[in-house]
Amino acid sequence: MASRGVVGIFLLSALPLLCLELRRGIPDLGIKDLILLCGRIFLLLALLTLIISVTTSWVNSFKPSQVYLKEEEEKNEKRQKLVRKKQQEAQGEKVSRYIENVLKPSQEMKLKKLEERFYQMTGETWKLSNGHKLGGDEDLELDSESPTSFETSNREAAKRRNLPKPVTKVLPPTEQPMKKEVLDFPEEPPETAEEVVTVALRCPSGRVLRRRFFKSCSSQVLFDWMMKIGYSTSLYSLSTSFPRRPLEVEGGWSLQDIGITVDTVLNVEEKEQSS
Repeated sequence: MASRGVVGIFLLSALPLLCLELRRGIPDLGIKDLILLCGRIFLLLALLTLIISVTTSWVNSFKPSQVYLKEEEEKNEKRQKLVRKKQQEAQGEKVSRYIENVLKPSQEMKLKKLEERFYQMTGETWKLSNGHKLGGDEDLELDSESPTSFETSNREAAKRRNLPKPVTKVLPPTEQPMKKEVLDFPEEPPETAEEVVTVALRCPSGRVLRRRFFKSCSSQVLFDWMMKIGYSTSLYSLSTSFPRRPLEVEGGWSLQDIGITVDTVLNVEEKEQSS
């Protein structure tokens, strides 16, 4: 319709040109010249019509392409939405299957193990068993018996249900606690006293303890001191530092008799256990 309107407009615009040519060439215008003039006019109109149709088709070609592109974009968006929805649904199904088939069983197993460990620690492992119905065997026996033996079976069941009598256990005579041996430990002499020697004990923990004694004190006082600080004579012994040798002690010997006449360092050592 648009192309026809354009052609009509050009025809109307060509009429004044035709009239002008006719007016100029009326005196000398022949049939041949008239035919040539009409041919030129029709040729011009054909060229104009061709140009107009091409331009209009070219202009109109942009509009459908844009609309087509928009439609394609909308279709692609819809397709992408559908694909995403399907992927989400598939992922949701995978997650639900994983939870049902993997997570829940593993959590139940962990809870069961924790429960078993708890009951084992508390000594209530009987809670883990399914248990049995009390008097179940008795009910079966009663059903199988005749009604005449109902009373006798009840009596037997009552006898079986009687609790055992508490047995009074005779406790053995309590042993009297052994009296702890009180160590006769002499008092520490002052620094200004004469005939005094300082003895240091180097413990296995690295601690060093020092104390003053009279040279005339019994040599046994050294082992009493070791016992007092927490080292038993059955497990530990005393030895000199240099030269390194075990300290020999007897009941009647004094510190001076065993060679402790000056300040001395003794080592508390663990005894070698004989196999």
